[in-house]
Formats: sequence, C-alpha cells, structure tokens
Amino acid sequence: MYLSKIYIVWQKARNPYDIHKVIWQLFPNRPDSNRDFLFRVEKQQRGFGTDVLMQSNQEPIGADSTCFIKASREYDLSLIKGQRLRFRLRANPTKKISDKKGRKNKKGDIKKCRVPLIREEEQKEWIERKLADICSLDALIIHRELPLYFRKHIEQRSGKIQTVLFDGIFGVENPIALLDMMKMGIGPAKAFGCGLLSLARI
Repeated sequence: MYLSKIYIVWQKARNPYDIHKVIWQLFPNRPDSNRDFLFRVEKQQRGFGTDVLMQSNQEPIGADSTCFIKASREYDLSLIKGQRLRFRLRANPTKKISDKKGRKNKKGDIKKCRVPLIREEEQKEWIERKLADICSLDALIIHRELPLYFRKHIEQRSGKIQTVLFDGIFGVENPIALLDMMKMGIGPAKAFGCGLLSLARI
C-alpha cells in the first residue's frame, strides 16, 4: 500500500463531492477501475486549498496544477496479535430504517434508507460493532463535526452527511482481519473522505 499527502486547490475542493473525482487524476489510464483508494481531509483553508491524506493500492503518479502530490511512500504494515495502537477514523455512522412512506424497491420490498447516528452512545456502539472480534477498544474520544454539505452537478441536487472523527487506542485481536478492514475502509461515504483508518504505535 501507499500513503500519500495530497494538496488540492480551493476551486476543486470547495465542493466535497468533487474531491474524490480530482484524486482520480492521480491514477491515469484507469477510468473504469473500481476505486482502490481511501482518503481523509486533514486541513482545509477556505479560499486557499485542502490537504488530504490518502491510502492507495497503486502508487499515485498523475498530477496537475489543481492537485499535486506533496509526499508519497510505500509501506508494508505488519500487525501482531496483542499489539496496542493509536487510531484515527473519520466515519459516517448510520443505520438503515424502513422508508416511512412505504415506497418499495424493484423486488417489491419496502426500501431501506440510511439515517445518521447522532447520539454519542449510538456512535460508540457503531464503532464497537465495526471493530468486534478484530480489535479490543481500550480508549475512545468522539469529536463532533459540522455536517458536510455537497452538490452533485450531473443530478443537479444537493445533500449532506454527518461525519464523526474517532480517536482512540485498541488492542489487535485479529491482524489479518484488521488489515483487510483497513484496505476496504470502514462504513459508508468513502467518496466523501470517510473510512480511512490510520494507525500509529503507542
């Protein structure tokens, strides 16, 4: 895997929906590939630009005047059972509920829709479920964040998601499953910078 620091100019980062499309430029000649990168906005200065941390299976190589690579390195993450690590995760904790209007999908079943988990206790339970049997949670800090508003140009509609930043410490119980989870990302809204799990030694 590769870990990279990316800078995106403000004009291309002011709408959160556009950020992942800009990052695609770093992987030229792969327009039809499935996304195999995760990212998290680390710093954003209105009117100036956005710093992004990105994890990818492929080395990023494309860049232009709107998006360029500040640093990139390959890393081979070795995880050991019983190891204690710090972690950071920006996520979009949600649950699925039945459509209140009773609308149905193509199979004739009532549609399910995602709703954000707002209460801190629900958010804590959400991440505990995601880490169950993979890590043992030792400490957790939940940082509330403002809603993330976005616009989809093609569909001419806008929306929002509610992100949460988790910081904490856990013990590794299943190293292989943890590595798989890191590669896949955690939870929904990965195209909006959610799901990247960052680890550091204590």
